[in-house]
Amino acid sequence: MFKRLLMSVATLWLLSVLIFAGARMLPGNVGRTMLGPFADAEAVAVLNHELGTDRPLLVQYGSWIGGFVTGDLGESYAYRAPVAPFLWSALRNSGKLALVAFLMVVPLGLLGGTVAALYRDRPPDRILSAVGLSATIVPEFVSGIVLLLVFSVWLRWFPISATAPEGAGPLTQLYHLILPALPLVLVLFGYIARMARAGMIEALDADYTRTAILKGLSFPRVIWRHVLRNALLPTISVIATQTVYLIGGLVVIEILFHYQGIGSLIYTAANKKDFPMLQAGIMAVGILFTAMTLLADLLYAALNPRIRHRGGE
Repeated sequence: MFKRLLMSVATLWLLSVLIFAGARMLPGNVGRTMLGPFADAEAVAVLNHELGTDRPLLVQYGSWIGGFVTGDLGESYAYRAPVAPFLWSALRNSGKLALVAFLMVVPLGLLGGTVAALYRDRPPDRILSAVGLSATIVPEFVSGIVLLLVFSVWLRWFPISATAPEGAGPLTQLYHLILPALPLVLVLFGYIARMARAGMIEALDADYTRTAILKGLSFPRVIWRHVLRNALLPTISVIATQTVYLIGGLVVIEILFHYQGIGSLIYTAANKKDFPMLQAGIMAVGILFTAMTLLADLLYAALNPRIRHRGGE
């Protein structure tokens, strides 16, 4: 476990280097971007000096990562205000959207995989597998545009914007988030259902399942007590990593539905060359991804006695 934790820290450090280098490779000049194409060259130089973007790269990196580790995320170039409130607000919004999608896709994916396995190689299995595969290969922006046109513009069942009015209650917020969550559900349903199906088939063919049936246990009890727990083990890792995707891969959906989440924040910061905001946003997604992957490993080990035994040796 300690080795796994050490690898996570090393991965995050490497990610910080890549983020910093990638941000500095964006074309254009920060001062020029902020002041506009007709600004005086001297004013641009003064602004760059004020922001510290004319310092050596190693000094800039040291200053940024030192502040980040101690909780100082810096000040936004674009808004001239601390980054932290913008970042927390965006993460909170993305968390709401991801939670709605998560609560929709996980039960659907597990149910779809379970039904497909129970009806292996029969019409329900073939239909569910075809639907899952088709939904997975359709990009979010395609399904998002189609859903937006059909359910918001044509039928007017859902609002165009995912952002609820100021002071709206939980039900109103949920109503605004259902349609943006659907493209994410469509993309992720196939992954989760396929993993659940494969795990279920393996568990159904296992000796302990046959033994349980020979002992006279009812089929629903065998499924509930002996099959599901073992079948869901490999699915846990997929769900955990796809959950992070829900948070980190929302750029298209958040822009399409005018939603102020972490994807929109990163996109806007990249366009404005707002390095502190851009770096903090991507690092936050990286930390979430690492934490969720670690959590998936811990859950997998907790549910799998063989992994626990191996770890204790």
